[in-house]
Amino acid sequence: MRDLVYTGFMSLDGVVDSPGGGPDEEHRSGGWVFKDLEFVPEAWSLKAEELADTSALMFGRHSYEVFAPVWPGSEDHAAYKELPKYVVSSTLPDDALVDGWGPTTILRSTEDVAALKDSDGGAIFIHGSAELARRLSDAGLIDQYNLLVFPVLLGAGKSIFSRTDRDKQVLKLRESERYSNGILKLIYDVRR
Repeated sequence: MRDLVYTGFMSLDGVVDSPGGGPDEEHRSGGWVFKDLEFVPEAWSLKAEELADTSALMFGRHSYEVFAPVWPGSEDHAAYKELPKYVVSSTLPDDALVDGWGPTTILRSTEDVAALKDSDGGAIFIHGSAELARRLSDAGLIDQYNLLVFPVLLGAGKSIFSRTDRDKQVLKLRESERYSNGILKLIYDVRR
């Protein structure tokens, strides 16, 4: 069975969208990760550490459409180039997949994601994809959260956590670290 790991940047009030900016966000605070905080290199070490555990990437349609034109040519994301990618979308046409970015498969449902988790292989990391993360969390499919929590309150934006009335999920803190600029690294396992 494969682990499904959500990794991302999060504001203290739970917003994960538009950390680097973006023209289509519905709030005025896009780009919040790179504004107002001193750059502390060790605060970003989680991203390098994850590479050793990443066997595949997963995106929702919107995040795929944002990342696919940029990441294949990005030196910062070169290690991801040949990894298998999965896009969870019921509407993305097959001919919309980007060439030259490793093998990419479209999964059409949450059930397809569950079947992928039941297959052999290593951890699958979800980047961005707030709506997908909410659906998969509600379905009990996410196994781990790797979060860099920033000391900002945005008040608006997308969250990976739904407000749906459902059974609680208990998390176990695996690792944490605090950096001098106020960023917290929090790694949680979902207890089953």
